[in-house]
Amino acid sequence: MAQFTYKARRRSGELVDGVLEVADRTSAVLQLERSGLFPVSVLMAKGGGKTADGGSAATSTSGFLPASLKNLLKRRRRPTLQELGTYTQQLANLLKAGMPLTMALHSMSSLTAKGIPGTVSQQVKQDVIEGRSLSDALARQPAIFPDLVINMVRAGEQSGALEEVLRRLASHFERFAEVQSKFKSAMIYPIFVCFFGLVLIIFFTSVMLPKFTEFFETMQLKDGLPLATRIVIGISDFMKTYGWWMIPLTSLVLYIVVRRYRATPQGHRRIDSMLLRLPIFGSVIRLNLFAQFARILSTLLANGVPVLQALRITEQVISNTVVKDALAATREAVTDGKTLAQPLAKAGVFPQLMIDLIRIGEETGDVPAALLNVAETYEADLNVALRTMMGMIEPALIVLLAVVIGGLLVGVMQAMFAITQSIQMR
Repeated sequence: MAQFTYKARRRSGELVDGVLEVADRTSAVLQLERSGLFPVSVLMAKGGGKTADGGSAATSTSGFLPASLKNLLKRRRRPTLQELGTYTQQLANLLKAGMPLTMALHSMSSLTAKGIPGTVSQQVKQDVIEGRSLSDALARQPAIFPDLVINMVRAGEQSGALEEVLRRLASHFERFAEVQSKFKSAMIYPIFVCFFGLVLIIFFTSVMLPKFTEFFETMQLKDGLPLATRIVIGISDFMKTYGWWMIPLTSLVLYIVVRRYRATPQGHRRIDSMLLRLPIFGSVIRLNLFAQFARILSTLLANGVPVLQALRITEQVISNTVVKDALAATREAVTDGKTLAQPLAKAGVFPQLMIDLIRIGEETGDVPAALLNVAETYEADLNVALRTMMGMIEPALIVLLAVVIGGLLVGVMQAMFAITQSIQMR
């Protein structure tokens, strides 16, 4: 038998500690959970000897995982927001049913959670059995769980409200997945129209127009064709000779150049700044970023994460570098003892309505509720902006395609009229 010192929390959040004399670390964790405690740390007492399996209690069985499995987990894509929401919701349901944490994680390894393999839950369970907290175990899976999850779970462990925190995380991810889905759905129609129009134009200029050109040549009117027809024939000749390879090559080169320029700090910042100033899309992008910032920060603060740490996590989650820089400056100013609203206003990025609502939250002592109000306000505005954007893009694309295709048809029809007049004159 070996002695283990432990720290654990009751369901009320009270921290307790003590010493257990059991066969191994796994038995210590199980005994604590049977007593209704949430283990925070379980360590072998000095001079406590070896565990029953003959190894040091500090030895992690994760070291015995095959290298190929470790590499596979490292290369695995990060789960989507919906997948993270489903995972945290399932874990919260199991804990609410009264399952100990290790048993809940064991069940999670057998449940179907798309995007998060069962091996991840098995490794997290093993880390918890070995004495790590759930947040530390999740932190050992950086390719799966973002800092937002890790820090909120840590706050839930410290407050003794792990189940509630997991439910808030699930609600948070599901909400953002819904917004993300609306944005993607709004872009499907414009992309489809552009693709269909481009295919139609390429087919017309590469297949149909060459046949008309041959017909015009047989009528011996090529030199006397109208200007619009000569332009259309020139486009057709270009597409037939160079278009099949020049257009894909030019698109590829342009994509690589933009991608490499965006990889530089200066290029990334300029492109992100340009996106925020776009006439139609810029409003949608700004509203999405403001809602995302407010909801993430509200969720973190409501679950007890310190404000500086919450700002750092929010800064990491936000993708736009302009907003990132504003949050970094805000975090430094808050470190100096200033309120949150003052440095946000000084950054010159966030709208005055957001600043005023946050300032009111600071005066009333409920900043998380004020940020939640901000998030709901901008999410509602985002839905309106998406509908407005679609209402403007759809007719604009249809008119643009009509002008392009109509111009091609006019060029052909003018030539046909010229041929008809020439025949009548003969």
